[in-house]
This record gives sequence, C-alpha cells and structure tokens, in this order.
Amino acid sequence: MQEQLINDTSEAFRSVFQSEPERLFLAPGRINIIGEHVDYSDGFVLPAAIDKYICFAVKQTEDSGTCTFYAKDFNESFSFQVSEKQVPVAQMWVNYLLGVFNAIQESGKEIGGLQIAFSSSIPMGSGLSSSAALECGFAYILNELFNLNFTKKELALIGQKSEHTFVGVNCGIMDQFSSVFGKEHQVMMLDCHSLDHQYFEANLKGYSLVLFDSCVKHTHLTSGYNNRRKDVDLGKKILWEKFPSASKFRDFSFEMLDEARTEMGEVAYKRCFYLLKEIKRVEEAAKALSEGNAGYLGKLLNETHTGLSTEFEVSCEELDFMVGETIKHTGVTGARMMGGGFGGCSINLIRDEYVNEVIESISVKYKAAFGIEMKVYRVKISDGINEYSRNEHIL
Repeated sequence: MQEQLINDTSEAFRSVFQSEPERLFLAPGRINIIGEHVDYSDGFVLPAAIDKYICFAVKQTEDSGTCTFYAKDFNESFSFQVSEKQVPVAQMWVNYLLGVFNAIQESGKEIGGLQIAFSSSIPMGSGLSSSAALECGFAYILNELFNLNFTKKELALIGQKSEHTFVGVNCGIMDQFSSVFGKEHQVMMLDCHSLDHQYFEANLKGYSLVLFDSCVKHTHLTSGYNNRRKDVDLGKKILWEKFPSASKFRDFSFEMLDEARTEMGEVAYKRCFYLLKEIKRVEEAAKALSEGNAGYLGKLLNETHTGLSTEFEVSCEELDFMVGETIKHTGVTGARMMGGGFGGCSINLIRDEYVNEVIESISVKYKAAFGIEMKVYRVKISDGINEYSRNEHIL
C-alpha cells in the first residue's frame, strides 16, 4: 500500500513536471485512542500516527521565486511567488499550504522555488487528520530543504496556525502534534495545556485497532461543536468564580462540580462531568496500554462512547447503532465514536482472530439499518513525518 502510494505520487510528479523528483516525504494521519473534546479543556489526549499517509514528491528548482503544487487526488495545480504576501484562495486544499508558507514568511525565514506533487492514502473527511498531515508535511519539507531550523514543536504550531488563519478552523494542537511526533508502536500522551508529552508502548499483541467509517457527517458538526464549547465555557466560568485557586480545568474535583451544579444548570454540568471523567480515563488508558491490559482499555473505550453519546451529546443514530452492535460481538473488547462527533468513524479494539467476522457482521447490519456501505480501515501505529529513502526500504 505504501509502495503503491509512493510509486503513484512519483509517477504523477514525472508526468506533470517532466523530470524526476529529488526527494520523497511521508506525512501520516492519526487516530486518537481516547481523550475526545478535552484538548480545549486543559486535558490529556492519547493519539498515535498511523500507516495512512500523504506522500510528497519534491524537487528544488533553479527558478527560486516560484512554488508549484500538483494535487494528484484532485488533478489540480497551483503556483505562487515566494516573494509575495499570500492570502487565502478559493481552492481549499491550497489554503492549508499557503497558511504554512505565510507563517514561515512572517517569522522572517526565506525559502526558494519548489515543485511538489502529492497524493494521499488518508481517507478524507473521516476524522483521520489529512489536513494536519498536509500542513505539517509541507512545513517539514521546507524546514529540511531550506535549513530553517524549526523544532518539531514549532512545526506542529505552524501547522495549527495555518488552519486557524488560512482555513478558518480553530482546531486544537493534537492532530499536528501526532503527525510530527508519532512513533511506531507507541502512543503519545499529550498535555494540551503545557504541550508536554510522553510515550507509552502500545502493547496490543493479539489485538487490532480497526476503524469503521459511518460515511455520514451531519451538517450540525460545526454548530454542535461551537455550542458544546459555549456550554463548557459557562461551566468553567462558574467553577472558577467559586474555586479561584484552581489553575487548570482538570484541577476541579467532582465534589467541586457538584457544588456548582445548581448555578451552572444541568446542560453545562453534564458537559463538564464528561470532560473531567474523560481526562482521568486518558491517564488510565495509557497505563492499560503500556501493561497490555486490552480488557481494561476496551472498558474505557466503551465508557467514553457512553459519555460522548449521553453526557456530551455529540454522537448520532448511525454511530450509536454501529458501536452498540459492535460491542455485542464476541472478540470485541471495546468500541467508541472517534473525533468531533455527528458522524465519522468508530475505533474498535478487536481480537485478531475475530476481525474478519466482526467486519462482515457489522457491515451487513449497518447496511440493513441505514442503506449505507460502511468503510473499514485497518490501521497500524507508525512513525511521524519522515523522509522516505528507497535504499532503506529494500529488503
């Protein structure tokens, strides 16, 4: 699969630019094992880079003033002059790249001319962060080719800034961090308050992580997300008025939350209750993973789905059905919706010998219930952005 992506991207470069690419880079998508909606509430998340990538075929040009991109999956090209100030354009995929260039330009660093063709095996719109892979992959390439001396953390923040300024999505930092800092066979526990992070071995021997794509994305994702943030902000405001000594949201106890329940109202209470429980679940899940305790990890995944569905209320009929049917199945340790909600994927922890059986069973049931063909992505935990060398991969 990876070789096919590399070959296809290289061939696209040759076809468009009539020359050979000089270098190849791979930027991965990501999953989040657990820790949903806590990235804007001083919480922890437990993401990992996966073996789905955007591949970039790259060549520096003698024309040092022009950057040209070719997006193979859209069959579209775009060029810009590196000496000029950039602004967002109508082609949305271009803005992720222009935003990166703009952030680097504003830092006072200079880049030269490039030709880049890219293609992706990360399913778009499925919540696997193809946008972060595109942003951070481009930032990484510029850093390498033009010796810009940015740290990995700075590259992740450049990717996030691109999304905020040129795309208009006020995202957290998890997706960009995962793409840049990912390590094979390891998950990362990221403190979204300080950006400190540590790695835990993903001891999942005998188990697979499989994603079921509901192939729905309800239109109230943006409004629902914004409303949840308002609910949480109201709850936080009242908590800090009552307990001003707390420095971070995760410092509040459930006893403090109960004391503030009447003032904040049931909706804000439920949202904050979910978040405080989820932050604790992330710490427990990291321990369970490192100890190879798949049973307890699965229990935590199930609890998170219940919380997202009934307390944070960001699930939907399709995801609730999918998860509900999946966890009934022999060999399934745990399942939950993954991502912002109102559609997208579920993440499922399944014993290896049952994976094919579960996929077949849930696909049939989901099609019967909703008339939709569910998509399935088997993923492995992989390294973050890196340069690909054919020599290193010859067996």
